[in-house]
Formats: sequence, structure tokens, C-alpha cells
Amino acid sequence: MVVFTIVFERLAKLPSEGRAPYPILVFAGLLPWFLFSAILSEASSSLIANANLISKVYFPRLIVPVSAGVVALVDFAANLMIFFGLMAWYGYAPSSHILLLPFFILFGVAASLGPALMITALNVKYRDVRYIVPFIIQFGLYVSPVGFSSEIIPGDIRIWYSLNPVVGVIDGFRWCLLGGASELYIPGLLIGAGTSLFMLWLGARYFRRTERSFADII
Repeated sequence: MVVFTIVFERLAKLPSEGRAPYPILVFAGLLPWFLFSAILSEASSSLIANANLISKVYFPRLIVPVSAGVVALVDFAANLMIFFGLMAWYGYAPSSHILLLPFFILFGVAASLGPALMITALNVKYRDVRYIVPFIIQFGLYVSPVGFSSEIIPGDIRIWYSLNPVVGVIDGFRWCLLGGASELYIPGLLIGAGTSLFMLWLGARYFRRTERSFADII
């Protein structure tokens, strides 16, 4: 948060959203990003980490990566408490939009589980796949509006920028947590939700199609 605030606010002179202090803007973007990256990294390696269990006991394999997502939600709850402490420090109160935050949490989980299911299924057969996950997370951090507001993206390319499902999740979090200081870009939100659902369907379909061979390969 401190690094992003120095780089984007102090050096690049990028604006915040409304009257929201820039550190709060950044932390509101880091919250969903931490959720996304934690689910992606943990769920992607969950089958290999539980190889002994999978090879000995039959149960729906989908439980393993989904349970990793549940653990990430516990970390998210702790981060959310820190965020509320930061808001209290700056004297910035959330609005009634915060009641819709659970919807965007589910949105973030769906955006994470889709690629995670695909990667964890591939990782069983191709063990080197796990090495690309840190690069995906690092690259995604810089192409997503974590340290800056997506409102600075030019209007003619913002619709394409929204194909990154994390963009809609971050914008939704900021709309819920920053209240009237943040505007919700509805076309981008719908595109991001559609992309997330498609990736979730594709990842689950590939996972279910290959799960019968997990015990033999792993």
C-alpha cells in the first residue's frame, strides 16, 4: 500500500476517486487482489499437496481446490478488519453500498476458481505448470487497477480492459467500500462477470473431465 501510494500518487500524480484518501483507494484494490491471488496459488497446487489422500480415498476431487478457496476467505476476513481500521484512522466511513460487498466477494471467488481449476488439473499431468502461477500473479498485479483507479483508463479501451475479470471485482469492491467516491462502470462489470462465469464453467468442465485419471497419474 505504501509503495503504490508513493509511486502512483506522489510520483505519477494519479488521482484518487472522489474524496477518498489514496491509501484507502489502494487498500480497497489490494483486498480483492489478495483474495484472487491466494485462491489461485493455493488451489492450483492443492491436488499435488494432497496426493496421498487422493491416491488412497475416493471422494469428489473438486472439494480439494474449493476448500483451498475457503481458507483464503479466512485470510481475506483478517485483511478486511485491517482495512476498516485504516478507514477509522482516516475518519472515512463506508456508505450503504457496503451491504452488497458479499456479492463482489463471490464475484472474486468465481473469478479465481475458474483459472485455478484449470491450472490444478493441468498440474497433475504436467508438473511444471505450477511454476508459471507466480508469473501470472505478478503480471496480473500490474495489469489490474490495484494501485490506481480504473477511471484513468481511456474510454475507448476501457471496455476491452474489462475483459480482465479482476478489474470488475476491484471496481466493485471500491464502489462498496468507498461509497459515493467511486463510480461503478456497469458495462465493464457485466463483461467481467461474463468472463468470470465462462472461465469458471470452462475450468470446472475440464476438471471434471480429467479427474478420473488423477489417482492413477498423481
